[in-house]
Amino acid sequence: MKRFPGNPILKPNPLSPWEARQVFNAGAVYEGGKVHILYRAIGHDQISRLGYASSYDGLYIVERLEKPVFEPLTPEEYDGCEDPRLTKCEDGLVYMAYTAVADIVYGRFQVGLTHISPKDLAEKRWRWGPRSYPFPGVKDKDAAILPKKINGLYALIHRIDPDICISYSSDLRNWCGLKAIMSPRPGMWDNLKIGIGPPPIEISEGWLMVYHGVDMNKVYRLGIAILDKEHPENVIYRCEKPILEPEEDYEKFGYVPNVVFSCGAVLVDGQLLIYYGGADTTVNLAIYDIAELIPSRLEEPIVVEES
Repeated sequence: MKRFPGNPILKPNPLSPWEARQVFNAGAVYEGGKVHILYRAIGHDQISRLGYASSYDGLYIVERLEKPVFEPLTPEEYDGCEDPRLTKCEDGLVYMAYTAVADIVYGRFQVGLTHISPKDLAEKRWRWGPRSYPFPGVKDKDAAILPKKINGLYALIHRIDPDICISYSSDLRNWCGLKAIMSPRPGMWDNLKIGIGPPPIEISEGWLMVYHGVDMNKVYRLGIAILDKEHPENVIYRCEKPILEPEEDYEKFGYVPNVVFSCGAVLVDGQLLIYYGGADTTVNLAIYDIAELIPSRLEEPIVVEES
């Protein structure tokens, strides 16, 4: 692993009221010769909105728009739209899962879903589809859709505290098969709570899932797991040690100290570019050779007890 020497790649803009305080937790997708980055921004009013930046190589930002591209519209999003995760699915659409926050003080939040066409995304026409909330009334976040259907069904990875869960749907409205697939591990770096990072990436061994883990000291780290390709509710590998933890000043000091938190990644020429928030203040980049993340010999499947 290497941190991009140009970190942070995105910082708050003090001249822009809607993104003057925090810029972090970016989703990413490759389309039309560019990496499109949607990042969470907080300004003077403390409302989370989503901004846009792009890069040709995934490393250097070549464009950043002056206005947000996704803002709260409904009562379910009264206090903000957070932590976008972008998935280009086999049905041809780019889906965005995000956290809809109705009341930040009382912790009222849930998963939100919408979509955009790849053409509109590439041409920066922000014609988002209808917004839906698949688990109304459930405190649920850290969600991402798998790029391929599983037995004809969409699969959604999401987090109902403190576990990573999976659900399935034929129409993206009605969901079934809810199951906890990973739980915190006592005595380890992810012993308090866990949640998905970027949408899982298909590799020959299964679905490579970057996830975040939090310990009792509220330190956020990143690790990896591999889900079975045909039955992603089965975890076939889970790392013992984190792949990224707060070490640099931009990861240790900020609005929330000691945090590395990812919502987006792209695979380019065998390298996995992971975009992550540092201390809930900036957007940063870590680069991995994909082969280094895959164990030379997978362990036996890990049995995860249902919550």
